[in-house]
Amino acid sequence: MLVSSNMLNALRAGDPAALAALFNAHADKLYRLALGLLGDPVEAEDVVQETFVKLITHSEQFEGRARPETWLYRVAYNASLDRLRRKRADPLPDAEAGSDGEGPPMPQSFVDWSTTPEAVLLNAEAGAALVTAIQQLPESLRAVFLLRDVEGFSTEEAAEALGLSIAAAKVRLHRARLALREQLAGYFGQSGVAP
Repeated sequence: MLVSSNMLNALRAGDPAALAALFNAHADKLYRLALGLLGDPVEAEDVVQETFVKLITHSEQFEGRARPETWLYRVAYNASLDRLRRKRADPLPDAEAGSDGEGPPMPQSFVDWSTTPEAVLLNAEAGAALVTAIQQLPESLRAVFLLRDVEGFSTEEAAEALGLSIAAAKVRLHRARLALREQLAGYFGQSGVAP
């Protein structure tokens, strides 16, 4: 659901129907983004609530340079990162460098990846392995992967929501996919489950 200027004006005027329409259209996706980043359902619910509170209290600060939906995802992303920062003292890893600072991880084993991701998710055990692997990604890679490959955003939309250049979003997405393949290669190679 695209947010029209009329809906935004109604929201700014305090129209509860406009808020309900926005909530119904975006709450589930915002929750999945926060859950994917935080790994905690309660924290994810809090992020969604915080996002909509900010929408109500700060809607006048929306300048219209981005789509309102993008603004919502940016608020949810930032709220999730704030919660992650509070949980630990170390800074977020640099997403532009690999874990050793020299680029993306190199594959150690090879698996036939010709099956679609949807087929993998049909297998509950494989789905659980995928969720675990996604949770092990650095937050900066996980966020772009969740928006692009899970929520179906275009690369441009994901980049805008995360405040990245399109090139940086593409690099992070590529690195996330490589890291997931590497993490899951061992699972699929040992379990005999076809991806």
